[in-house]
Amino acid sequence: MGDPLTIVGISGGVDSSVAALRLVRSGRNVAGMFMKNWEEDDAGGTCPAEADAIDAEAVCARLGIGFHTRNFASEYWDGVFEQFLAEHRAGRTPNPDVLCNREIKFRTFLDHARDIGADRIATGHYARVGGDESGWQLLRARDTDKDQTYFLHTLGQSQLAVTDFPIGDLPKSDVRRLAADAGFDTATKKDSTGICFIGERDFRGFLGRYLPPVKGDIRSARGERLGEHQGVHFFTIGQRQGLGLGGRRDSSGEPWFVVGKDPVSHTLFVDQGDSTLLYSTRLETSQMSWVASQAPGPRFNCTAKTR
Repeated sequence: MGDPLTIVGISGGVDSSVAALRLVRSGRNVAGMFMKNWEEDDAGGTCPAEADAIDAEAVCARLGIGFHTRNFASEYWDGVFEQFLAEHRAGRTPNPDVLCNREIKFRTFLDHARDIGADRIATGHYARVGGDESGWQLLRARDTDKDQTYFLHTLGQSQLAVTDFPIGDLPKSDVRRLAADAGFDTATKKDSTGICFIGERDFRGFLGRYLPPVKGDIRSARGERLGEHQGVHFFTIGQRQGLGLGGRRDSSGEPWFVVGKDPVSHTLFVDQGDSTLLYSTRLETSQMSWVASQAPGPRFNCTAKTR
C-alpha cells in the first residue's frame, strides 16, 4: 500500500501551481487534477480552458507528479449556473464562486479525487484550516488583501477535515517568487478575475442570452421618472456605469448610482452623488452555513464581510 495521496485542484494559474509545489516539497504523495467547468462554445470561446489545461499539465510535468483532467460542465450548469440565473431573476447579484466551491470543488472534485484513491484534496485558495479532529476551523489567510474565506464559508467539518490550503500563510509576492524560482511559466500569469464563463466579454450581453430583456422605468429616489432600462437583472446596487442619465439639464451634474431594484414592477431606483441611500446600518442574511455544524447560540456578536 502506497503513501496517502493528495489531489491538488490545478487550474493553470500561479496559486495552484505553488500549492502543488509546496506539497511536493513537504514530501507528500501528490497528483494534480484540472477541472473544466464550462463549455467554451456556450460562452463564445471566451474561457481559455484549453490554454489553462496546458499550463496545468506543464506544472505537473515539471514537478514529476500525475495529471488528471475531468469535465464538470454538466454539474456546473445544474449546481451553479441555474442558481446564478435564478438569483438574477429575483433582482439579486449572486456570487457564483461561492456555489462553485460548495457544489464543484468541494463536492464533485472531492468525490472524483476519492475515486482515484485520494485521501485528501488541496487547492490554491488563500485560506487556512485550524483545529483538530474535535473541531475544524476555517481561518482567514495571512495575506488579508488576498483572503478568500468568504468564497469558502459554506464548507463544513467533513470538507475541512480532508482539505489543505498550502499557500494560506503566504503573501502573493512570495507565491510569485516561489513560482519563478521553480521555473513555472505561470509565475507571471495574470490573476483570473470575474467569472470564467463570461471572461472579458460584455456582462450584459452575456446575461441577455439567458435572461431576456424586460423594460422598465428608471426613477429617482423621489419617484420621478428619469428614463428606461432593459432589465433590472442587468444592474446591481451601487452601480454607476451604463445608466444613460449623464448630461441631464435638471440635475446637479453629480454621478447617478443604482440605489434600489424592484423586480416585480421592473423599476430601477437611482440617486445622485454621495447619497445616504448607498449606505446601510444593518444587514439581513439567510441560508446560514455554520462551519462548526451548528450556531453558537440564539444571540451572538459577529462581524460581516460584504463584497
